[in-house]
Amino acid sequence: MTGAVTQREGVHERITGIGEADILVGIPSYNNARTIGHVVKAVQAGFAKYFPDKRTVLVNSDGGSTDGTMDVVQATTIDDFSSILLSHRVASFSKIATPYHGIPGKGSAFRTVFEIARALGVKACAVVDSDLRSITPEWIELLIKPVVNDGYDYVSPLYHRHKYDGTITNSIVYPLTRSLYGKIVRQPIGGDFGFSGKLAQFYLTKDVWETDVARYGIDIWMTTTAIANGFSVCQSFLGAKIHDAKDPGADLSAMLFQVVAATFGLMEEYVSMWKKVSETKKVPVFGFHYEVGLEPVSVNIQRMIDKFTLGTRELVPIWENILSGDTLGFLRKLSQASQKKFRMPDEIWADIVYSFALAAHSKIINQEHLLKSLTPLYIGRTASFVIEAWESNAPEVEEKIEHLCRVYEQLKPSFANRWT
Repeated sequence: MTGAVTQREGVHERITGIGEADILVGIPSYNNARTIGHVVKAVQAGFAKYFPDKRTVLVNSDGGSTDGTMDVVQATTIDDFSSILLSHRVASFSKIATPYHGIPGKGSAFRTVFEIARALGVKACAVVDSDLRSITPEWIELLIKPVVNDGYDYVSPLYHRHKYDGTITNSIVYPLTRSLYGKIVRQPIGGDFGFSGKLAQFYLTKDVWETDVARYGIDIWMTTTAIANGFSVCQSFLGAKIHDAKDPGADLSAMLFQVVAATFGLMEEYVSMWKKVSETKKVPVFGFHYEVGLEPVSVNIQRMIDKFTLGTRELVPIWENILSGDTLGFLRKLSQASQKKFRMPDEIWADIVYSFALAAHSKIINQEHLLKSLTPLYIGRTASFVIEAWESNAPEVEEKIEHLCRVYEQLKPSFANRWT
């Protein structure tokens, strides 16, 4: 405990020493010593190249790393600015590396970033993941300048990802958020965001830090809170998102549970807002679009199908309280299908997600049991998508996701009517 108090006092002294700043970029971390050095250099170079006259701060909010992550942050710097073609003088740059406190997770790390941003009175902020290998200095410009120059409060990332990366986003969070709140924000849980100091302070007024928002739920919470409360939102194209990607068939149940729990919780909070939304609108996009090469994401289709099939054998008593008889009948048939014929149509999948949202709202069963029973269905849907998109290129995959979004939008009125 004494060590934690000493660390907090050290951070307070560091903030007092800095006084005020214009721009802050936060990097949450947990055992990212291997990758975080590159991220730190990209942030510092971005500050120097695009905001040379601003007082800038980098904050590493760490979850108790044991691999020397914070030491890497402190030791990493750009010594030779001429190597990145800079000859002008750079204004003050400061660095803070501190452990965060609270529930272990990304949201708790962000809370510390928001608090430091408020203490320093910054005008614009960004947060970027610590495992990024594709981040460049331009990311800092693209996440911050729409706030500084154009008055936007929230900058969501837009990037190319491998067709099998981001399956929770593509099958649940993006189409659901889009249909509910009426804004086409392609990566609502992308992980790398820009936002105004005003929005950072607004986030701190919300009492969510003992919930799943403090874990994986923070990204969708930030995006939805910004949209639903009328903050001005845009997107910036960042190129490729290359990071420590996860096999979509691996055990993502904890992440799925926390993200979906946060998403459903936001539906409760903003029901009066989303019930009034009847159309979707594009939001402005900044950045130069270009094609990129992407690292492959390994998938094991049969393992995913086996997990789905096991779920249909074990979880039907729970699903009977949630899903229609027609949907249950379809799932039983699908569990008997060969890999070659394994397909879960968009209409079935969107109905499943809306049905689970209604079940969570009605509190039919314990939420943890409810949402964990969604995992094999999500894995089955992912297996179906992988099979269907096997020969598809990036634009074709995007059109498949666009079709899924339109199905969510078509089913929304019926869902809204059933929400009592």
